[in-house]
Amino acid sequence: MQQRFESRCIGLATIVAWASTIVAAPSGAGDSAASWESFRGGPGLTGVAAPVQPRTFEPLWLYESDAGFESSPIIAGGRVFVGSMAGKLAAVDLSNGRELWSYAAGAPLKGSPAHHGGVVFVGDESGGFHAVDAVTGKPRFVVRVADEISSSPNFAGPAALFGSNDTFIHAVDLKTGKALWRVETGGYVYGTPAIWRENAISVGCDGNLRVVRLADGVVVRSVPVGGYVGASPAVSGDRAYFGSYDNEVLAVDLAQGKIVWRWEHPERKFPFLSSAATDGRIVVLGGRDRMVHALDAQEGKLLWSWQAAAKVDGSVVLAGDLVWFGVTDGKVVALDLASGRKIWAFDTGAPILGAPALAAGRLVVAGQGGQVICFGAKSNETGR
Repeated sequence: MQQRFESRCIGLATIVAWASTIVAAPSGAGDSAASWESFRGGPGLTGVAAPVQPRTFEPLWLYESDAGFESSPIIAGGRVFVGSMAGKLAAVDLSNGRELWSYAAGAPLKGSPAHHGGVVFVGDESGGFHAVDAVTGKPRFVVRVADEISSSPNFAGPAALFGSNDTFIHAVDLKTGKALWRVETGGYVYGTPAIWRENAISVGCDGNLRVVRLADGVVVRSVPVGGYVGASPAVSGDRAYFGSYDNEVLAVDLAQGKIVWRWEHPERKFPFLSSAATDGRIVVLGGRDRMVHALDAQEGKLLWSWQAAAKVDGSVVLAGDLVWFGVTDGKVVALDLASGRKIWAFDTGAPILGAPALAAGRLVVAGQGGQVICFGAKSNETGR
């Protein structure tokens, strides 16, 4: 489909103010070890959290929903926010698992919520994009687009950005929900746009990576990558890393608009739905080949692979020297980042499709069985 662009009448003063507030996406952990405000932890979607101590955990509390979870929980302001397939966005006390409020979106919530400025944003299966007060659970606004929103939101300046099955990348005003601009692609956009310099980086099902100027939605460049992509790109430095449904992992130089390397397992030809995590030196992601792979970020050489018992569709998180992720057999696993050796695992009893949230000394996962489990330090490691 020929690329088209639609702009929503942004005044010159707004554009200038917007561009002046945008900074490069960090390659390390988020702003605070006490929060994990989006499913990849920050604007660059690197999936890097602050180191979590100790290295072994036990369950602290269990929250049960009337439907399963396919998305990822987030942590902000001492609360866990999570959306269910029943269309319920819930705020849960991080300390004890007690539900503080719930909001009915009216359709299943496949995309992960994200927190920004005291508001929780989440898209639903019917094309509703919801802004909900993080303290009270009261709606701020609801925006309707033409099809499902599985993308988690990202934020830059006055805008919330997300992809949709309506084939568009959308930017809406954080305070009002008013459309700022949208960019049409040639296919579904499941992944979250990453932020790089003054641009949004998006890869979708039409097999193209787009560099979109945040100020006005102009496509600066488009890079054909081959095959469609359902994951979100992880941006570190001037490179974006992601896996494709063509069984490849790719690194793209965003400044030059070219593919730096491609990697494919020599024997196991399976798609990648898991979004990559990177600290700029190593790229780690799970695959439908029932493995987690670690690649050298500069050259794309395989460093190690770890064999799981089932598909790893959920995205991994790097925290210090550990790799954390969920598996569709219900296990939560921690691996040593340097070697891929298993350090810890826990069987939750239900498939995990989302990424874990790590913050404030807690690990939180949500599963298809309708349970949110919070893990923390074992008693003998805290002196209790």
